[in-house]
Amino acid sequence: MVTKVPSRPLPRRPHPPHRAARLLLAAGLATASLAALPATPAAAEDEKSGGTTLTVAVSQSIDSLSPFLAQKLTSTSIHRLAYEYLTNYDPKDARTVPAFATEWSASADKLTWTYKIREDSTWSDGKPATAEDAAWTFNKMMTDPNAATANGSFTANFAEVTAPDPRTLVIRLKKPQATMTALDVPIVPKHVWEKVGDFSKFNNDQQFPIVGNGPFVITDFKVDQYIKLKPNKTFWRGAPKFDELVFKYYKDGDAAVAALQKGEVSFVPNLTPAQAAALKTQKDIKVNDAPGRRFYALATNPGARAKNGRTFGNGHPALLDPAVRKALFLAVDRATLVEKVFQGHAVEGEGYIPPRFGSYFWKPAPDQKRGYDPAEADKVLTAAGYEKNGEGKRLGKDGKPLTFRILCHATDPNDKAVAKYLQEWWGGLGIGLTVECLDSVSDPWVKGDYDLAFDGWSVNPDPDYVLSIHTCGTLPATPKDTGATDNFICDKEFDALYAQQAVEYDTAKRADLVKRMQSRLYDTGYMNIMAYPNALEAYRTDQIASITTMPEAAGNLWGQDGYWSWWSAVPAASASGSGDGSGSPSTGIVIGIGAAAVVVAGGLLLFRMRRRATADDRE
Repeated sequence: MVTKVPSRPLPRRPHPPHRAARLLLAAGLATASLAALPATPAAAEDEKSGGTTLTVAVSQSIDSLSPFLAQKLTSTSIHRLAYEYLTNYDPKDARTVPAFATEWSASADKLTWTYKIREDSTWSDGKPATAEDAAWTFNKMMTDPNAATANGSFTANFAEVTAPDPRTLVIRLKKPQATMTALDVPIVPKHVWEKVGDFSKFNNDQQFPIVGNGPFVITDFKVDQYIKLKPNKTFWRGAPKFDELVFKYYKDGDAAVAALQKGEVSFVPNLTPAQAAALKTQKDIKVNDAPGRRFYALATNPGARAKNGRTFGNGHPALLDPAVRKALFLAVDRATLVEKVFQGHAVEGEGYIPPRFGSYFWKPAPDQKRGYDPAEADKVLTAAGYEKNGEGKRLGKDGKPLTFRILCHATDPNDKAVAKYLQEWWGGLGIGLTVECLDSVSDPWVKGDYDLAFDGWSVNPDPDYVLSIHTCGTLPATPKDTGATDNFICDKEFDALYAQQAVEYDTAKRADLVKRMQSRLYDTGYMNIMAYPNALEAYRTDQIASITTMPEAAGNLWGQDGYWSWWSAVPAASASGSGDGSGSPSTGIVIGIGAAAVVVAGGLLLFRMRRRATADDRE
């Protein structure tokens, strides 16, 4: 029997996206019902500039404007604005809601999925957006490994994708797949992208405006300077209220905060606790402090390797010893890091999935937990044959003092602060630590030229993607290639559990498998989750009258799994009753003065967000 998910177009109104905390229906079959509040006022033109501009300060470089290559949070967030995905996420409860697809259905054996593509979506160059565009996007990923670089895990199980007519997309699977209502893949215009030759080199950054069908159109880009977007006036859900959206690059966080105070930017994410405290006293600035959806971790190099069996990189061989990883784990005081580094704006790390995602959140059992115990760490190292010399230095199996390198993001003050603690704690074990802070850690990371690294990922309500990056299938094909792996972990037991959860539609059973995966990752010691930082961010209320948080209660603005924050933002001058620009918070899904919300019911299994380290994500 085929169960359909009907939908009605959401009203043209500010409306939030995903990021709730629990796994929803895994069967992928539910009914979407929609309701909306009254419209927010249209944006008024600024007398000086002739238009309103929302400027967002970012600290992370764009890795690529190609949706097939981009993996950094800033890049993928921009793609959310420029391209529609098949489905989206409701901000209130993270349920699946219509986007490019208006309804979907699955065959009884869950091997064939049919999506109805909306009729009111057009590309920004005026051409109609159809099922053929979606089929071409997925088929390109299935047939060209370079096109599968960023999102290949979504289509690895696809057997065939067809578009029997302009409004029907059919995906046939090799085996059931629990993420079919959360395929976070930007759909691109076939008539533009079919002209591309080498997908490994095409960065989509030479010709503007870039054709898309999302709420915004990318109009200009300068590396490590800015990226500019204009509203897509034909966007089916309604055009954004600001006349321009600019992401402006700031290498230094203090400089970004200073720009916010001067009114040069509208919004700054990833604040330090000290910056947030200072901004709370500033006129016309609103600080948002919400539970985060990221984890902050210490990653070890388990021995960089490729699918062809070749090893590469210069990771320290001592880290291949589980005893060494366990000892380092035991010599990290997470409670101190939460108190001293994050100043209480974080939760102590445990499992891989943050507590915000309740049904997947995992804690180690008492007899499994590796709490802060330097004395035990010393015993573990000594028992494993790592003795100290007369100078108190721990010796490796080669008789040389153990000294590790750690990759640090130069733009992230948390990395530098935590590194000082690690130097102290591990120094007490007789282990040296060299901190290598770089503007971009991408090159040494991809090459496997590191021992340890500060890591972190933004997690979606459905953790499939963030778990997939630790599977053997994401390793690079050869040492010369780039895979989708996080840090080269390849563990057969973890892979077996991943394969089971990917096809499990029973929510409770799937949650149990995800927890077992976290337990396995914890025991191997390759990833040490140190904290779950809060989302600390601020915006000017005299520029932004209202803006949608995600989720509805205590949610974030930056890095949402949708376009809701920037699409919903209302310029201060145009908001009803906001003449004083005070921007007092309203209750509900909006921070600011009045706005609209869309409550959507519906649901299936949700899916993923990705991206990691710095306060944004790993580079």
